[in-house]
Amino acid sequence: QVKLVESGGGLVQAGGSLRLSCAASGLILRFYVMGWYRQAPGKERELVACITSDGRTNYPDSVKDRFTISRDNAKNTVYLQMNSLAPEDTAVYYCNTYPWASQIWGQGTQVTVSS
Repeated sequence: QVKLVESGGGLVQAGGSLRLSCAASGLILRFYVMGWYRQAPGKERELVACITSDGRTNYPDSVKDRFTISRDNAKNTVYLQMNSLAPEDTAVYYCNTYPWASQIWGQGTQVTVSS
């Protein structure tokens, strides 16, 4: 059974930083392109970062140069370093494969950025 557990969210002031973690069981992450997604209230879920098996990364313009995705294959964990956070980054953040697999969404981790 695949389980993804996100952690590291919280309340932070604008301009602050957070580091999210996604620990996996039942899935060997290094074999997959992995992504971080977020969903704000009333909005669709969107991809904010992805990383290939060989470490290539991609970001939408909205987070480029502020967010960094990385992976630790030994720990079977994917990370998202978020800097210069802004109120519009407030959302629940999830990890999943890219493209996502609907049956393995975790509970997500809430990120709230105050102005």
